[in-house]
Amino acid sequence: MSTYKDLRIKSIVISEGSNRTPNRAMLRAVGFTDEDFLRPMIGIASTWSEVTPCNMHLDQLAVSAKKGAREGGGAPLIFNTITVSDGIAMGHEGMRYSLPSREIIADSIETVMGAERFDGIVAIGGCDKNMPGCMIAIGRMNLPAVFVYGGSIQPGKSKGKDIDIVSAFEAVGRHNKHEIDDKELHQIECKACPGPGSCGGMYTANTMSSAIEAMGMALPGNASNPAIGNSKAQECEDAGKAVIRLLEQDIRPKDIMTKKAFENAITVVMALGGSTNAFLHLMAMANAVDVDLNYDDFERIRKNVPHLADLKPSGRFVMQDLSNVGGVPGVMKLLLRAGLLHGDCMTVTGKTLEDNLRDLPDLTQGQEVIRDMDQPLKKEGALYVLKGNLAPEGAVCKMSGVKIKKMRGPAKVFDSEEAAIEAVMADKIMEGDVIVIRYQGPKGGPGMPEMLSISAIIIGKGLGGKVSLLTDGRYSGGSHGFVVGHIAPEAQVGGPIALIKNGDSIIIDSTKGEIDVELTEAEWTTRQESWVAPALRYQRGVLAKYAKLVGSSSRGAITD
Repeated sequence: MSTYKDLRIKSIVISEGSNRTPNRAMLRAVGFTDEDFLRPMIGIASTWSEVTPCNMHLDQLAVSAKKGAREGGGAPLIFNTITVSDGIAMGHEGMRYSLPSREIIADSIETVMGAERFDGIVAIGGCDKNMPGCMIAIGRMNLPAVFVYGGSIQPGKSKGKDIDIVSAFEAVGRHNKHEIDDKELHQIECKACPGPGSCGGMYTANTMSSAIEAMGMALPGNASNPAIGNSKAQECEDAGKAVIRLLEQDIRPKDIMTKKAFENAITVVMALGGSTNAFLHLMAMANAVDVDLNYDDFERIRKNVPHLADLKPSGRFVMQDLSNVGGVPGVMKLLLRAGLLHGDCMTVTGKTLEDNLRDLPDLTQGQEVIRDMDQPLKKEGALYVLKGNLAPEGAVCKMSGVKIKKMRGPAKVFDSEEAAIEAVMADKIMEGDVIVIRYQGPKGGPGMPEMLSISAIIIGKGLGGKVSLLTDGRYSGGSHGFVVGHIAPEAQVGGPIALIKNGDSIIIDSTKGEIDVELTEAEWTTRQESWVAPALRYQRGVLAKYAKLVGSSSRGAITD
C-alpha cells in the first residue's frame, strides 16, 4: 500500500481551511479547480522580454515548462521578472543598470515566491544577469528548483564568415582605423544578431549557463542546447516534471549547491575559458546558500585545470559548435575522467553528476572545439586573480588568447569610459600605455559597468596586447586582450586606484599574480591624506539605493 505524500510544503496555507476562501477565490479566477488545490503550486519564473534577443523567445519556453509541471502533478503559474540587454546598454549610462538588475531579478523572484506561497520553481533566463539573479533567489528561498537557460543565438554571417555582437563592437575600431568602410560596418550591424538567443561565444551568458549545469542546478545539456529548435521546449517540459520529483524526494538547492558543486562550476568555467563575470556571480550565488567562496578558491582550481576550449572571444568557435560535438556534458565527461570534478555531487535529476554523465556521449572524435587534456591551449586556467598595492583585495583578468604575461608602462588615467574611448579614437593612446578607468566600481559607477566598448575598440584599432586596460569596473564576457577588472577596493571608497596619476609606472604580472604601482610609501601616504571622496553619482532612485547597499567586488558585489 502506497503512502500519499503531500507536496504542498508552502501552498497548504492557501489550499486548506475555510478562512482561506478569499485566497482561493482569487486563484479560481485564473483557472484553478478543486483538484488544483490538492497539487503543489509551482512558480514558472520567466525573464521574457522583447528588449533583447536573449529573452525574446522565453515566453513560449515558460509555457512548455508550465505544461511539464502540470503533467508532472503540479499546479503551475507563470510570472515574469525584468531583464536588461547588456549589448544595448553597453558604452553609455545604461550600463550602470546592468549589474543592479541582477539584484532586482533576485529580489522580485523571491518576492513573488514568498508572497504566493509557491512550493517549487522553474526559472528561465537568457541575458547575462538573468542567470545569477534567478540562482540567487533560488538559493535564498531554498525550495525545490530547476534552472533553464534559453540557449545561444545562431552565428551571423558576413562575407562568408561567422560574426556575432562582439564583431560589431570590434568593427567600430576597425572603421575608425579605416580598415572597413561605412557599407561594411552597416552590413555587420545588420547581420551580427540573426534571431533569438544569447550571445554565442563563451561570453557571460554561456559561462554562467555552463557553471549552473556543472553545479547540478540545470538538466544535462541545458547550457549548450541552442535557442532555436525543439530541444529547448522539450527541456523546459522536462524541467517542469523534474521540479515535482525534487519535491517528492525533498531535494532542495542547498542540497545541490554545496562547496564541492561550486568547485565543479569553477572547474568547467576554467576549462572553457569563461567570462571574468563568473567571479562576481558565483560568489554572489554562494552567499545566497551560505557557502564561503572566495578568490583563493578560484586560484587554487585555476592552477589545476587546463584551458581546453577554442571558443570566442579569444578562440575560433561559438557555443553552437560545442553543441554539435557533444556540448557541456562532453566537456564534463572529459574533466571527470581526469579526476577534476566531484562526481558524487547531487543534481536536479535526483542523481549524482557522475550518474548523469554515464550514459551521455563523449565529445565527437576529431572535433577541434575542445582540446585533449594532454594538448591544452594553456596548461592552467585563463582566469587569474591579481593582488598588489594597486589591488589589495584583488583584481581579475582573463589571459586566454593573450601572448604576453607581463606589462609595465605609464598610466593614462580617466574617470569615465567615455573619456578613455575619446582618447583611443583620437590616437592619444600609444603602445605600452596602461589605461586606467576608475570610479566605475559597484558604488562608484554605480553598478560596475562593463568595458566592452573600449576593450573591443582597442582590439579593432590593432592595439590588442600592446596596451593594458585597468578598471575598478568590469568587462563583458566578450572582452579580450590584456584587461584587468574588479580592482578592489574601488576608487569610490578610497582604494589605491583613486590615487593613481598620469605617468605613474604600473606593473602587471600574471605569472606572479601581481599588480603594483611603483610609488614610495611616503608618496602613497601623501596622496591618501589629500584624497576626498566624491559624492555618489545618484542621490535618488534605484542606483542610489544600490550604491548605498552594495559591497566590494572582491566578495561578489552583493547587496544582501
